[in-house]
Amino acid sequence: MQYEIIRSKRKTVALEVSRDGTIKVRAPLKMKEAEIEKFVSSHRKWLENAVSRQQQRRENEIERTPEQIKEAKKELKKLITPMIEKYSALMGVKPEAVTITSAKTRFGSCSGKNRISFSYRLVDYPREAVEYVVVHELAHIKHKNHGKQFYAFIEKYMPDYKEREKLLK
Repeated sequence: MQYEIIRSKRKTVALEVSRDGTIKVRAPLKMKEAEIEKFVSSHRKWLENAVSRQQQRRENEIERTPEQIKEAKKELKKLITPMIEKYSALMGVKPEAVTITSAKTRFGSCSGKNRISFSYRLVDYPREAVEYVVVHELAHIKHKNHGKQFYAFIEKYMPDYKEREKLLK
């Protein structure tokens, strides 16, 4: 299994599989090659699955023309606007702005200034999944991390969020 080692001032080892299927191992500056190899070997199954998932994503990705992207963005905006209004009121949060992007690696994001973005690619997923992403990003207005309180907050307004989250995979 081929991989690139990236050394930096860090204390732990991390594995990353990029969209093109390449593997990067982020390691502490002084970690021995043998230790890195042992770490990679112990995570071989996970790496194989991650590489396979990235390959499936690439194969399933829908190619769109600029005009189709524009239409998908309009369609998503129309779909999520009532969801945002509904859940903002229920959850007691209000985004500063909402944008639709062409992000490939994430479905949504929430900035430190409470600006929420959604990838137009969400139009390819079931309504329940889209609604989960809306609630997830709105929850970041109150909780800026993915801790226990964050997920408890989501569960309060969407008890079946785990099933909905699976629809995105």
